Amino acid sequence: MTRPPKFSTQNPISSPQHQLHIQFQLLQLLAENPCMSQRDLSRKMGVALGRVNYCLTGLKEKGFIKLENFKGSTHHIRYAYILTPSGFEEKLRLTVRFLKRRLKEYEEIKTQIRSLTREVAQTDPTLLKNL
Repeated sequence: MTRPPKFSTQNPISSPQHQLHIQFQLLQLLAENPCMSQRDLSRKMGVALGRVNYCLTGLKEKGFIKLENFKGSTHHIRYAYILTPSGFEEKLRLTVRFLKRRLKEYEEIKTQIRSLTREVAQTDPTLLKNL
């Protein structure tokens, strides 16, 4: 009797890689606009508001951001999320990591395109004229 393949039970949304991607996005967005609300960040990133709150708390605890109060309107006090010097360093580190991963993916895609192109060329080269 053969066993079915073993699948990971880890939720990809809660994986360390996904968490780093969210931190990267937050640092990028806050560097551009420190006055974005958590709700705006959540919408822009396409993640739950609670996840944004959780990650911002983590970035604050790590010393990557600091909060400053400002009046958002006549009735509400809002926060500005200011990147600290170590926050800018972390943003740069995550940017390099993200760039390396994307370059690797790009090289893999180029290899796949060359392989598929050769396969089509051997089967019916006229199909390549429409590309």
